[in-house]
Amino acid sequence: MFSIIPRDTVFFDMFEQSADFVARAAVIYCELMADFPRRDDHIKRIRQAEHDNDEIVHKALARMDTVFITPFDREDIHILLKNMDDVIDEIDAAAKRLAIYKIDAPDKWLTKQSQLLVKSTALLRDAVNRLRDLKRPNGLQQKLVEIHLIENEGDENNHAAVAELFENASDPLRVIKMKEIYDFTERAIDSCEDTADIIEAIVLKNT
Repeated sequence: MFSIIPRDTVFFDMFEQSADFVARAAVIYCELMADFPRRDDHIKRIRQAEHDNDEIVHKALARMDTVFITPFDREDIHILLKNMDDVIDEIDAAAKRLAIYKIDAPDKWLTKQSQLLVKSTALLRDAVNRLRDLKRPNGLQQKLVEIHLIENEGDENNHAAVAELFENASDPLRVIKMKEIYDFTERAIDSCEDTADIIEAIVLKNT
């Protein structure tokens, strides 16, 4: 009986909470692009989501040390949580640099990438929510495919953004700052794909 509760509910609750914080951070990052004069407020909200997610990750990892049976392989649980945490950490890093580097306004590329992040993290949240019942995945595989397609689009956007940045490089310092922000935003999209990969591995092992 001791193992039933963590197997059936506790870990899944924490997976879903983490995915929700990740999706929330992406939405706030997109709001930051649309409402840049209030950037400090949005950045604080992202940081809070990042802190809240850290707590969930720590609780989940601690829980693994206290139960005999886990819903999936312990290594897979660790990777799943780490990859989701990477998404939100990279969003937080990008957002902070917009303030630290005193960027006047986000450009069209950051806006596009933030919109892709919202789509990808929403799909990720839906995919994580379906881990509870892999016997009825309800379109899980299609969501993972869509996350991969978004990552490809994000790569194309990032290449175009960097090319345009260097083409109009009148201020070398601004080039360095913006490229770093582009990179963190792109890494967040990449980490969504990494999370999709581990979800796919979990599905294959457990069905």
